[in-house]
Amino acid sequence: MRGDHLKPNQLVFQRGTTPSGRAVLAPMTLQWMDDMRRQIGAALDVIGLGPQEHPWRTAAELLGARLRAYDGQCDASGPIILIIPAPFKRPYTWDLLPCVSVVRHCLRRGASVYLLEWLPPTKAQDGLGLAEYGCQLPSTAMDVIKSETGVSTPILAGHSLGGTLAAIFATLFSERVGGLVLLDAPLAFGVHGGPLARAVKRAPHARYIRYLIGSPVPGSAINALSAAAAPEVFHAQRQADLIASVLDPTAFAIHARVERWSLDELPLPGQLFEDLFEQLYREDNLLGGRLVLGRRRTGIARLKCPVIAIVNPAGGIVPPASVLAGLAAAPDCSATVLTYRGAPGPMLQHLGPLVTPEAHHRLWPKVLKWVDRIWAQS
Repeated sequence: MRGDHLKPNQLVFQRGTTPSGRAVLAPMTLQWMDDMRRQIGAALDVIGLGPQEHPWRTAAELLGARLRAYDGQCDASGPIILIIPAPFKRPYTWDLLPCVSVVRHCLRRGASVYLLEWLPPTKAQDGLGLAEYGCQLPSTAMDVIKSETGVSTPILAGHSLGGTLAAIFATLFSERVGGLVLLDAPLAFGVHGGPLARAVKRAPHARYIRYLIGSPVPGSAINALSAAAAPEVFHAQRQADLIASVLDPTAFAIHARVERWSLDELPLPGQLFEDLFEQLYREDNLLGGRLVLGRRRTGIARLKCPVIAIVNPAGGIVPPASVLAGLAAAPDCSATVLTYRGAPGPMLQHLGPLVTPEAHHRLWPKVLKWVDRIWAQS
């Protein structure tokens, strides 16, 4: 029986076994794996392989999130940027090392920077889904930003699924978004969704997966599912980048810290996992205009704000077609598209637009010049 045919009252199999009786990883085992990976990461911090983040303060504590503020010596009239990271990893790939820090790059250009940091969900927060992560929490963060700066239309920036969340918010509240910076962020799934979407099509319903492995869904489980869907990326690309980086001190320093970051998975609230798995990857509801967030319905066609998007053919996770098809389905959106071609150091090229010197030398000056122009026009 496929999981997508299951109803809640049909989930009667004993926890820890499949319907055929084969053993599966128990939730306790996956949580232990998460703990062990975090301990290894802490040991790497001790030997100097942790991130070197810019100082920040907590602007607000939210339900399941924290709003960071990076206070640099910036022009009060400069752009306000709100970063929305991907929801199941720590956000410091945006601020990994001084030489490849998006946060510092933005501050040097006179921007004020905020970051919506997702926190590990508690059992009580297991019901948080796309309605909260793509709507309510960004909205609350923007209320705080307005109270601090007086600005009601910041620029939103997101990488990977963080960019997808930012785009979803922009479809719901176009009047609150000054512009959108998307870095290798999927907008169209289904036939455009690449290896992860193909794997979801073959998988049982997310509700059944939650039942078997526990909910909130352990980060190690998400990591394993991703690696199984795209081993050529999560294994082969990783090893190839190590070989390419080992004789370059800067590339190797970046690679080592991204390896440390890879140990920092966060659990996902079960409802968010199910919404991402089913509404986005399986049903492609964002492209189809059928995305349901609580009592709201939206789709990418409602995207109206200016967008600059970086596509990443080298990444192997988000096909450029996923981004381009989404932008093509938004006729009222003016879009600029840049291309990241790959460089040594990021461990996974999916992260290259954030953490490589090549991206900071060639792409980010163009992105921030676009931000300045959009801000001046607002």
